[in-house]
Amino acid sequence: MAAQSTASAGLASRYATALFDLADEAKALDAVADDLKALKAMLSDSADLQRLVNSPLLGRDDQSRAIDAVLEKAGVSDLTRRFVGVVTANRRLFALGAMITAFLEELARRRGEVTAAVRVAHALSDAQMDALTDQLKRAVGAKVTVDLQVDPSLLGGMVVKVGSRLVDSSLRSKLDRLQLAMKGIA
Repeated sequence: MAAQSTASAGLASRYATALFDLADEAKALDAVADDLKALKAMLSDSADLQRLVNSPLLGRDDQSRAIDAVLEKAGVSDLTRRFVGVVTANRRLFALGAMITAFLEELARRRGEVTAAVRVAHALSDAQMDALTDQLKRAVGAKVTVDLQVDPSLLGGMVVKVGSRLVDSSLRSKLDRLQLAMKGIA
């Protein structure tokens, strides 16, 4: 299993690097990054889209038509559509999420940005998002891009991961720790 995930990571990295080079050459890094962020959000929000991307039962033509319709509806740039078309034609659509992540990580690295993966129990307002970004920027000492995910199972608080550092101030983990402590007392 580890070898398979390493192979997938290498595959995603190669495709992401190729897209990065094409987008850089076309002076379209920001447009492609925006397209990929929107596509990543669609992938995480839609079980049907996840099935389309991951299903080995769908033929290349069916996958191609379906993903092209999704991309057209989303209004992504021509470069992004062509890239996803090549990925689909090469039967690598299952790795699209990893390719998107690799592209965005490479873009952040080259811009000197640090990405913070933040999970919150409830959506943040713009003011809260700005405050969070400012606090992370001060703590890390670099420009920070926040990858925000809403996870209602946290109940409250947030979980922040920057590089190898993890800060879990969620209500869920506090309750779990309390429950564990209570087992020791009883």
